[in-house]
Amino acid sequence: MLWVASIPSPDVNGFDIGPLTVNFYGVAIALGVIAAIWLATRRFEARGGDPKTIERASIIAVIAGVLGARVGYVITHPEARNTVLEPLQIWNGGLAFFGGLLGGAIAMIWVMRREGASIPDVADSVAPAIPLAQAIGRWGNYFNQELYGRPTDLPWAVEIDNPVQEYLDFSTFHPTFLYESLLNLIVVGIILWVEKKFEPARGSLFLVYLTLYGVVRFLMELLRTDTTYRLAGLSRNGWISLLVAIGGTVGYVVMQRRVRSTS
Repeated sequence: MLWVASIPSPDVNGFDIGPLTVNFYGVAIALGVIAAIWLATRRFEARGGDPKTIERASIIAVIAGVLGARVGYVITHPEARNTVLEPLQIWNGGLAFFGGLLGGAIAMIWVMRREGASIPDVADSVAPAIPLAQAIGRWGNYFNQELYGRPTDLPWAVEIDNPVQEYLDFSTFHPTFLYESLLNLIVVGIILWVEKKFEPARGSLFLVYLTLYGVVRFLMELLRTDTTYRLAGLSRNGWISLLVAIGGTVGYVVMQRRVRSTS
């Protein structure tokens, strides 16, 4: 007998507290940010840094990251500009991660330089914190019924109420949000293992993160169907992921060689 099952779609994506509507998407993002700041702060303090400094820098970086992520999404998705207020409605989904990563990194470096903090120590501190935030935050996509992949009848397929036009004849899809969440937890574990096992050059753990997440995102882009632009069959984010993975790998190798040559 064939066993058939699937992950049901959530009936709601938020709840009301008086006149205030709380979206689960925002809750997931917030929980991810809190976890990331907690981990980054502990790691930075263990390296002799001032925890209050990185807490302040993290808050500014998160704000800059959200703005960067939304700007990146709106630029690449014209439908998000249908009304004047629509670009501001981040609770409906639509955050371009690489735009957020760039915006957050620039803000973090700027603040920490002003504070006179060690940028390599900051980079190592946030390296496992970012994928931890992603692992938690990706569950917001589940409640918004977005970030799903190609149609499938696997037992863990996710049910989507209103799939894209191309797949209206299907109801269950690869839960790429779930795949990415679990893989990001693995990325956290690998970063911590590399740190303990190989004693990498200061600041290079962030490059390990870029390499690993670049690979994870590249694989996810091969499954996703919600991309509006493709080049040679690969999505825009797929190409960016590939470049990020290659850049992270090259950067890590170069940094290790420099350390060996000076030791």
